Amino acid sequence: MDTATAVSAINLMTVIIAAVSAFCVGGLWYGPLFGRAWMDAWNFTEEQLATRNMPMVFGVSLILSFIAALNLAMFIGAEADLAFGVFAGFAAGLGWVAAFLGILYLFEQRSIKLFMINGGYCVVALTLMGAILGAM
Repeated sequence: MDTATAVSAINLMTVIIAAVSAFCVGGLWYGPLFGRAWMDAWNFTEEQLATRNMPMVFGVSLILSFIAALNLAMFIGAEADLAFGVFAGFAAGLGWVAAFLGILYLFEQRSIKLFMINGGYCVVALTLMGAILGAM
C-alpha cells in the first residue's frame, strides 16, 4: 500500500476519539491519580501552577494528542484489530516514548519517580489510543 492510500484509509473520527482519550487519561493521571506526586517530583506548588496559561496548555496538549494519535494510526494501519492496536500502542509507549524519556532523564538527572509518572502516562495513553484505533 502506498502512503497516499494508507493516509486516506485513516478514520479521522477515530483519531479524534483516540486523541481525546489520551487527553482524558492525562486529566486523571496528573490529577487525582498522580498529581500530588508529580508536583512533588517537580517541586511545584499550587500557586505556581495557578499562574500558568491553562487554556493554552490544554489547547496545545489536545493538538499534540491529535498528532500522536494520527501518527499511531498511520503506523497501525486501517486493517488493524483491537489486539494489534493494544500491542502497537503499548510498544510505542514503552519502546519509543518511555525509552527515550529514560535516556533524557538519565542525562538530565531527573528522578526515577518523575520518570515512572511521565513514562507511565505515555504507556497508558498510547495503549488506550492503540486500542481505540485498532477496535474502530
